[in-house]
Amino acid sequence: MDFNEEQLERYSRHIILQDVSIEGQQKIMEGKVLIIGMGGLGAPVALYLAAAGVGTLGLVDGDVVDLSNLQRQVIHFTPDVGKPKVLSAKEKIAQINPDVKVVTHQELALANNIADLIKDYDFIIDGTDNFPAKFLVNDACVFGKKPFSHGGILRFDGQTMTHVPGEACYRCVFGFAPPLNAVPSCSQAGVLGAIAGMLGTIQATEALKFLVGKGELLTNRLLVFNALNMNFRTVNLKKNANCPVCGDNPSITELRDEEQKACDITQR
Repeated sequence: MDFNEEQLERYSRHIILQDVSIEGQQKIMEGKVLIIGMGGLGAPVALYLAAAGVGTLGLVDGDVVDLSNLQRQVIHFTPDVGKPKVLSAKEKIAQINPDVKVVTHQELALANNIADLIKDYDFIIDGTDNFPAKFLVNDACVFGKKPFSHGGILRFDGQTMTHVPGEACYRCVFGFAPPLNAVPSCSQAGVLGAIAGMLGTIQATEALKFLVGKGELLTNRLLVFNALNMNFRTVNLKKNANCPVCGDNPSITELRDEEQKACDITQR
């Protein structure tokens, strides 16, 4: 790849990094990353990956921008209310970096389409906001042998891990969705807006490290933080032989859509 003068200037802070350099920037510009969910997590991920020059960004979301989204979904602006999220995000990405190719998928990721959605991408970002979607992303990536970054936020807390083929997956740790009324959603319990930025930025960093091939990914590790006390800790994980999807005798052998269980927060 021949860099023009504008690209050399745009990516100069990457190029002078010893662990990125011109070769690493070329890998970034040839990379393809799919972001599933253009909400609180997907918004900062898309902004930073676009700024970094990722060659192709795929955006998956079937929702439209709502006024309540703007407190944390920083890629969407007030005039975007009512606009499909993938189109709103595509417009901002074009303003940040017109070199980035954006492929929009204005639909939900479901069992009948997710394999096709992820197949052409190098790395997947889980920016979803419910357990059925998170387990579906995990299962599809395990079956498709795709690396992905899991992320979850609630109130003042965040957690993230990275899966690559052969290492611990999301189900190795969490197995199945929690029982009814165990965990409320962000719309029920709330979330500090900046938490989404903190975690989404970490997910974007994992994607860039993967594309460049440098550093240690959050594989076999769960990073957990609480913003009230700014406490970060890492929990070591290992591949679970009894995992229902990647274990020795998996009970999940095909993709399926699970029902999102409503949570009655009056019981908490």
